[in-house]
Amino acid sequence: MQDKLNAIINEAKSLIASAKDANSIQDLRVKYLGKKSDLTELMKQLGQLSAQERPRVGQLINDAKSQIQNLLNTQDNQFKTAELNEKLSSEKIDVTLSGRGQQTTGGLHPVTRVRERVVELFSQMGFSVEEGPEIEDDYHNFSALNFVDHHPAKESQDTFYFPDGKLLRTHTSPVQIRVMKNQKPPIRIITPGRVYRRDSDMTHTPMFHQLEGLVVDENCHFSHLKSLLQNFLNAFFENEVQLRFRPGYFPFTEPSAEVDIAWGTSSPVRWLEVLGCGMVHPNVLENVGIDSKKYSAFAFGIGLDRLAMLRYGINDLRMTFENDLRFLAQF
Repeated sequence: MQDKLNAIINEAKSLIASAKDANSIQDLRVKYLGKKSDLTELMKQLGQLSAQERPRVGQLINDAKSQIQNLLNTQDNQFKTAELNEKLSSEKIDVTLSGRGQQTTGGLHPVTRVRERVVELFSQMGFSVEEGPEIEDDYHNFSALNFVDHHPAKESQDTFYFPDGKLLRTHTSPVQIRVMKNQKPPIRIITPGRVYRRDSDMTHTPMFHQLEGLVVDENCHFSHLKSLLQNFLNAFFENEVQLRFRPGYFPFTEPSAEVDIAWGTSSPVRWLEVLGCGMVHPNVLENVGIDSKKYSAFAFGIGLDRLAMLRYGINDLRMTFENDLRFLAQF
């Protein structure tokens, strides 16, 4: 029996090695493993053997089938690989050729990309997103935020007013006022949105995008604020960012700070301002009915347009508003 099986295996090896293509391999598969093959006939004869010989002979036949199956599969894979390589060689495409039809496709604006990224990062840190109206009144935009009546920001050269006394919000802080009046602490929110000021140059526009954050809880400290901003900027720029906190002034925070980041590799260090922050003034908490002796809070404001300029190397903010497809297509 062993000699007969060896003869079948050797014959199969010779024929498989001399096969010309995948169709020949398929024919040989039928010849040696099909229902009418010699191996199948030998399997049918197992019943004529004694109970002691049957397992041993059955194993020999199965081993022979496995050897032939492996030889067939190996040769078949070689033919298929060669066929695929030949097809790929004959169907090369010049990817530098111009496409047909529409040459430019739409995409997200760089400021939108930055907004989505910032919202995602703060959401991962447990902040919820709140929004509010862009047309505001004096109370929510100024008075509740501890602005005195004669503050320069309330003058018409800085703020857009309507004939009825309402105005285009100058920051998203009014959303914080609305949330604090309607929610009890603890509060942890961000307020992205468009804001408006009378200003226009390479780094300022009359309308720009801002995102402010607010945390109200017991025992909030400035160290919590610094740690939060450090973690955010590291994640946003995907690098360890060096920060510098400079004393600043905002009516609604005390103490207040301007935050700079070290930018580039030049020496001395080039510092760029990226946001403002501070501990929420007790007067603001009292204005919205929160006990300033029990709760403390911190807030921060980020210019999304400024972050977009830094992230994508844009040197003129006005380019983000001109809708030039040659510029926008880069993003």
